[in-house]
Amino acid sequence: MRRLRAVLCGAAASALAAAGLTALLPASASGAESATLDKRWYAAAPYLMPLDNDPPSATAIMDASGLKAFQLAFILAPNGGGCSPTWDGTAPVSSDTAVGSVISAIRAKGGDVSVSIGGYGGTKLGQSCTDAASTAAAYQQVITKYQLKAIDFDLEEPEYENTAAIAREIGAAKILQKNNPGLYVSVTTAGTADGTGWFGKQMLNEAKAQGFTPDNFSIMPFDGGFNGAASQTAALTAFNGVLRSTFGWSEATAYAHEGFSGMNGRSDTGEYFGQADFQTVLDYTTTHGMARFTFWSLNRDRQCSPADNGGRTSGTCSSVPQSAWDFAKFSVKFAGATPPANPPTDPPTDPGTGQCAAGAWSAGAVYVKGDKVTQDGHTWEAKWWTTNEKPGTTGEWGAWQDDGPC
Repeated sequence: MRRLRAVLCGAAASALAAAGLTALLPASASGAESATLDKRWYAAAPYLMPLDNDPPSATAIMDASGLKAFQLAFILAPNGGGCSPTWDGTAPVSSDTAVGSVISAIRAKGGDVSVSIGGYGGTKLGQSCTDAASTAAAYQQVITKYQLKAIDFDLEEPEYENTAAIAREIGAAKILQKNNPGLYVSVTTAGTADGTGWFGKQMLNEAKAQGFTPDNFSIMPFDGGFNGAASQTAALTAFNGVLRSTFGWSEATAYAHEGFSGMNGRSDTGEYFGQADFQTVLDYTTTHGMARFTFWSLNRDRQCSPADNGGRTSGTCSSVPQSAWDFAKFSVKFAGATPPANPPTDPPTDPGTGQCAAGAWSAGAVYVKGDKVTQDGHTWEAKWWTTNEKPGTTGEWGAWQDDGPC
């Protein structure tokens, strides 16, 4: 699944300025003792790129939203090759002070971080290291450097199509789990209408074969023909069935090992996920006893100018009407805390089509029953699975129901 990675602020100095820090801390400061947080906070931690995509101040987010935990992204192999951890493929962890300073600032305010490895772009350590042991050793450098209590394996395209790489990643995760007692380990993968796709299911089977069970397996139900909360909760229900059939778990046990990782605002493919959608999914996760609720990303959790960003998706703002850190507050609620109140705002609408809240119909997208789209100033609802069938062109016998003008 795509995750926007516009390199808008690659320099460490820019990241430190954005974090509100006036001077670099010594390298040893990155190993400052982490706060003791309930695991629910690590399960709620939204993603933050601390060096790219115009990084916001983590401490300002904490003050404004009540957030205590951050999922820092991403750890990759060096762009030039090798089996040593870097930030975004360019900044070696071994010599890092920039990210370490951000972590220290978060911990000084009583918060903590998890670190995410993988993601959509770049070369992953599972691809460049030779075996599970060397992959685990590379990740252990990150855990030791930052004294981590949580880590996230983001296993998606294109890496999860490489069976050898995924076997090394799962093997490394199992080694880290054993060698770091109490380490919180999450695994994030692509979401589809039936939960996750063929490669996601293959990854689950690899975990089963190796006897590895993380704190949760999370799916990303966006960038795959999704629109709004109904399609996302349907995918979460389907994924629960995948977990039950793979591991032999009961429904409740599967939900207790299942997580949601969303994308706030407009996704890479133009899907629309507003505040109301996040609330619906949050309600679903809590009522079903799910283990994780997170989103991509805090870099995007602020309003564009104009609010719809000209209909474009951005890596640095949400492309929907919002107050700053609206979406972070859903993570705070999942963690069990009460976020500070914001002045009330009008319910979100689709800025590009007046009151049409659904995303625009796309000929290349796959839609399932209940999905809603906008076409010719009307809202249309899918009656069954469909793709490349334009709403309004096939009459009452077509796949789309006209819900009226918007």
